[in-house]
Amino acid sequence: MNYDNKAKNNLKVGGLFAGIGGIELGFRKAGFNISWANEIDKHAAITYRKNHNHTLFEKDLKKLQTNEVEKIDILTGGFPCQAFSVAGYRKGFEDDRGNVFFEILRFVDDLEPQVIFLENVKNLQGHDEGRTFNIILNELENRGYYISYKVLNSAEYANVPQNRERIYIVGFKNKNAHNNFNFPKPKKLTKTVNDLLDDEAEEKFYYSKSKYYPLLKEEMKNTDTVYQWRRKYVRENKSKLCPTLTANMGTGGHNVPLIIDKKDIRKLTPRECARFQGYDDTFILCDSLAPSHLYKQIGNSVTVPVIEAIAKEIKKALNV
Repeated sequence: MNYDNKAKNNLKVGGLFAGIGGIELGFRKAGFNISWANEIDKHAAITYRKNHNHTLFEKDLKKLQTNEVEKIDILTGGFPCQAFSVAGYRKGFEDDRGNVFFEILRFVDDLEPQVIFLENVKNLQGHDEGRTFNIILNELENRGYYISYKVLNSAEYANVPQNRERIYIVGFKNKNAHNNFNFPKPKKLTKTVNDLLDDEAEEKFYYSKSKYYPLLKEEMKNTDTVYQWRRKYVRENKSKLCPTLTANMGTGGHNVPLIIDKKDIRKLTPRECARFQGYDDTFILCDSLAPSHLYKQIGNSVTVPVIEAIAKEIKKALNV
């Protein structure tokens, strides 16, 4: 399904680091009008264009000029998290991926949006003993934005059984709008892991021919949760949730999400991973792309219902 014809108001959104468009989709479902987005990854751009009609600038953000894009009311961005992630090198602004935050500021300065919406890993808040996060807040506040931020877990705010904690930063130019803004309230989790799984999958997703199969068979007993292969051992997620989906989850090595279905032990399919991010089955995953690209795109994406819930609260705060 394409949501580009569902805008209920004239507030325009521009998206940076769009990936496959999860943030844009969340804002679209909340009734906003997406004007344009930017994404550098050519494979993510293929998926993006299959699901969105608005303009996508497929280039390095450093090369995208602010006079190329339409003026917008809301600027969004799930900027690269690897520079701040516990799972990454945690170099922060010393990493080129961390430095792209200052490219965001270039768009803030030139486009002067009413609202800024940013998403990142939970660890951003504590990175470098809080100094990184303070720089981000200070840079936005110095530009006249009133800031709210909160860590939300997808399992608690989206009725999606994935343990995914992310920090969301919302900045308003208008103080009254800021005062009127509240992050969404928790949502009861009624969906289970099995609700999002297919009974069987293509043969290529099964581990029966893997050298690790005997160990997996010995360790994996429960059919109502997701396991992880952690390079040398199997970890059961006893919370009955899917662990945080990562960009490398389908490429072997570490954090591969595994389940027991009616047939045997296998990894999650890209479609199942998309469901754990809140994408419904009308969202197009391109058969022409290798599964490794799809896993990366979904792991790098956002949980759409969380974005939609926050976007609805932004809409209320703006009184539109």
